[in-house]
Amino acid sequence: MAKVLSLFSGSLASRLATRLVALHPDVESIQLLYFRSPFSCESDDLRQLVRSEWPRTVFRTQSIKKEYRTLVEPSSEGGFSLQASCLRCKELLFGKAVRYMERIGADYLVTGEVPGAHGMDPEEMVCMAESLGISGRVLRPLYRGQRPNDGASLGAWANPRTRSSRRWCDPAALSELAEELGLSSEDPMRACRRCKLTVPGFGDRVASLFGEIGFTLNALRLLDFELFYKIGPDTKIVLARDELEKRELQNLFLPDDLRVYPATPHGPMTLVRTSWRMLSPRRQAAIIERAARITATYVAEGSEGTIPIYYRLECEDETHLLNAAPYGSRDEVDHLDDVEMIPLRAVETGVS
Repeated sequence: MAKVLSLFSGSLASRLATRLVALHPDVESIQLLYFRSPFSCESDDLRQLVRSEWPRTVFRTQSIKKEYRTLVEPSSEGGFSLQASCLRCKELLFGKAVRYMERIGADYLVTGEVPGAHGMDPEEMVCMAESLGISGRVLRPLYRGQRPNDGASLGAWANPRTRSSRRWCDPAALSELAEELGLSSEDPMRACRRCKLTVPGFGDRVASLFGEIGFTLNALRLLDFELFYKIGPDTKIVLARDELEKRELQNLFLPDDLRVYPATPHGPMTLVRTSWRMLSPRRQAAIIERAARITATYVAEGSEGTIPIYYRLECEDETHLLNAAPYGSRDEVDHLDDVEMIPLRAVETGVS
């Protein structure tokens, strides 16, 4: 009888693969291992999912700390490559999972990989397993798809070169399999919540940040906000529009950050971060005016008048007032010559 460790992400594919293996007659026990990182945080929904579907199963989480800095791999052209980053992430997670397997005495590792996901090549998976000393011990049921009662051995799931004739990368096929196994086809841990790097534009933002010297997790969290602007190499302007975003942004202000906000009670809140002491008074004034005008645009887009905008450094008590003229449109802000805005489909702040 075999002990199995599931490299569990909470995705529908991961849940299905884990369930298939757990139902195999040769499996004695199965444990779930989830990895947290700045790109994939543990959430209440994940805990609830495990409680409902795996009530008597051991569930463990581990944090990827400094290693997260290695997860964003540039492409050959120097930009962000999701395929390269996925492979690097898989190498890291597999290495940590193997060490955990040794701790608990697990015989196999199960993953929910499907053919062609993020360009992952089966040969790369084989080489990775061999380099980690677990060749023949990585179970990928969705490459085969056979049911446990088909009489197949566990080892049949360890050969990724053998593909199923069914299209397990097709959501409809996964939903059908979920129904067969008695699982909900709902995917509360959808891709953008499991890994922010799958959100279009987010990887490009991270690649840009990782090119800076001495970046922090605080700076990384600013990338979650849809309205994230850069002026030059080291000035960031981040807007929070609704109450949820404002609560998230409130927790990220540092003493030298500039807080910019309108007099209206429900307007946006803006954080400006730059090396103020390294800038001339003229340059400081230009950045403050730019941030105030961007903020005013999200108060009254296209207004012909000025909008009263307050600003102050977090480390100071004195508040200043600037009557700022909004830009003609939000699209105009996105195309200002000195402002860089990497488009981003909104990420659910606080959740990966």
